[in-house]
Amino acid sequence: MFFKFIIIFLFIFIFFYLRKFLKLKIKKKVFKAKKSTIFNKKNLNNWMNLTKKERYKLSNQESVNYLNKRKNLLDEIRKEYKKISSANYEENIKEKK
Repeated sequence: MFFKFIIIFLFIFIFFYLRKFLKLKIKKKVFKAKKSTIFNKKNLNNWMNLTKKERYKLSNQESVNYLNKRKNLLDEIRKEYKKISSANYEENIKEKK
């Protein structure tokens, strides 16, 4: 009986510490996400107050975001062009018949 009580107590103890540990990890991730802000000419001093590594990471992030937006836009343009060209091709075939 005493042995069962100790095992149950250990499981409860481990459960609470794991829960605490996971909450800390989640809070750290949320904190990092809030840190990113948009910089422009008005808040140039804030940009300059960042460390060199932080500025580098932010500029890298912005360039990756820009490239992704550009890729998506190019994909949309290509799809529209395919639709237009296939519609024109079908119209030309109908006119020839």
